[in-house]
Amino acid sequence: MSQVLETVWELVVIYGLKVLAAIVILIVGRWVSMAVRKLVRRLMARAEIDETIVSFVGNLVYVALLAFVVIAALSQLGIQTTSFIAILGAAGLAVGLALQGSLANFAAGFLMIIFRPFRVGDYIEGGGVAGTVEEIQIFTTTLKTPDNKTVIVPNAKMTGDNIVNWSTKGTRRVDMVFGIGYGDDIDKARQTITAVLAEDDRILKEPAMLIAVVELGDSSVNFVVRPWVKAEHYWGVFFDTTEKVKKAFDANGISIPFPQRDVHLYQHTPSDV
Repeated sequence: MSQVLETVWELVVIYGLKVLAAIVILIVGRWVSMAVRKLVRRLMARAEIDETIVSFVGNLVYVALLAFVVIAALSQLGIQTTSFIAILGAAGLAVGLALQGSLANFAAGFLMIIFRPFRVGDYIEGGGVAGTVEEIQIFTTTLKTPDNKTVIVPNAKMTGDNIVNWSTKGTRRVDMVFGIGYGDDIDKARQTITAVLAEDDRILKEPAMLIAVVELGDSSVNFVVRPWVKAEHYWGVFFDTTEKVKKAFDANGISIPFPQRDVHLYQHTPSDV
């Protein structure tokens, strides 16, 4: 009996310390993991990163650190963790391959939120779509088109091509072309266009607008007209100016030519045979 007790005591001494060390590793490791998660979330919140990303990344860091803690505790108990790590690696690889597209969208969304090429409310062109940004999520970006359609674009597609942000600078240049007839007075046409633009308070004084002859076309002398406006006034100024210039040309006797073709008919008299 005494020999059995001695054997049990030896096992308790040998393995008891290992179990105690494993428990200490678990407790301290869990505390460290939680502290690191709080630190990561605090730093990301200070950088004004989206709360969804903050929560997701914080939990991801916590789970990853906790996995290392568990492996360290098992190793302290004398359990071979090599095969266990290999199984986790293989499982991670399989999951990564299965979610390849989703992971690419997540990474793209994470980068967009960090570097902020656009924000909610900006009017952008990206992923083959133009519209106002309504929401930036982990995997997708939601846009509202000018005709009030909701378009959901995968983040990887959004960042895989050029992104044009029309709202970043706060102002936009309205590009318009107006044609007049070759028989019309160029100076009078320029003065008419200038008067129309001067009446619109939405057109900015700086940068200065441009009114210039850009082309001698097949049937018209074309003016390029480029006023600057605030981004939110772009379409209003574009439509209003087009209508007002047409009315002003009509009132001042300036023609707006349209493509036309002269057809000449020749009549041949058959010769006598």
